[in-house]
Amino acid sequence: MSLDTVAGHAGVNDDPRRYEHLGRIRLEDPEAVARAAATRRPHPGLKHGVQNFIVAADHPARGAVSVGSEPMAMADRRDLLDRLQIALANPAVDGILASPDIMDDLLLLGALEGKLVFGSMNRGGLAGLVNEFDDRFTGHTAAALEALGANGGKMLTRICLGDPDTVATLEATAKAIDSLAERKLIAMVEPFLSVWATGRVRNDLTADAVIKSVGIAEGLGSTSAYTWMKLPVVSEMERVMAATTLPTVLLGGDPTGSQDEIFASWSDALALPGVQGLTVGRTLLYPADGNVAGAVATAASLLRTPTRSAADDGE
Repeated sequence: MSLDTVAGHAGVNDDPRRYEHLGRIRLEDPEAVARAAATRRPHPGLKHGVQNFIVAADHPARGAVSVGSEPMAMADRRDLLDRLQIALANPAVDGILASPDIMDDLLLLGALEGKLVFGSMNRGGLAGLVNEFDDRFTGHTAAALEALGANGGKMLTRICLGDPDTVATLEATAKAIDSLAERKLIAMVEPFLSVWATGRVRNDLTADAVIKSVGIAEGLGSTSAYTWMKLPVVSEMERVMAATTLPTVLLGGDPTGSQDEIFASWSDALALPGVQGLTVGRTLLYPADGNVAGAVATAASLLRTPTRSAADDGE
């Protein structure tokens, strides 16, 4: 999954100085980020029946840079930006979910024109941290997202019944949902029932556990008017989707199994009522064969989406 492999598929420029201009802008003209956000062409808008495709890129901010058996796969920022630009260049990709640093880079690169923009809000529960469940909100705030012209913010909401830090995360999530709703911004909530196992946080991906996490998460905050769910694809996904009326996007997670198996599971889940689309990152940005453009195109082909023109005409 080296950059050479990616470049071989997509003609990526592997000059180590290719992003040097970002450092110069940040040094000499930091207000350029705000200008880029203010002048960015927005996404045309969400429509029922048109599933959305959002690329996730907020993993490094939580110290989670591994993909599969590669422990430092996401560590090279230039490589990550290359892969993100390949993905975002596909017109079927509607937007980005990113931490502030990556979001700012993409704004400066002009890569978010016409895209949905979701900021990552809580990155304090670092991977492997002794108090990982104390997942503090250290990223985007609702006010910052409003200033950026973003569509919403995402929050990871891991629920560990045996860890007292869970209640603080739930309270912070509820407050963030309210703060976003006050600004008419989407709160994309990603819940899990989780446990400590052999020194690591493990998410329970049984259907019953996901259903329970949905029930807890969709009841957070004083309103659910602007709340979405971001859920893993698990067995008995029909039962999971029966647990909510909220718009739901599917997450990819750290890829396991073959790419064909992953895509097949996504395809089945995307056919279910209430599923608004995909919000995935590592599976597509770091495919086993290095072909980012190919993986993104395959995922896009799974979306249950009429033509944009037909949707715009109300057909």
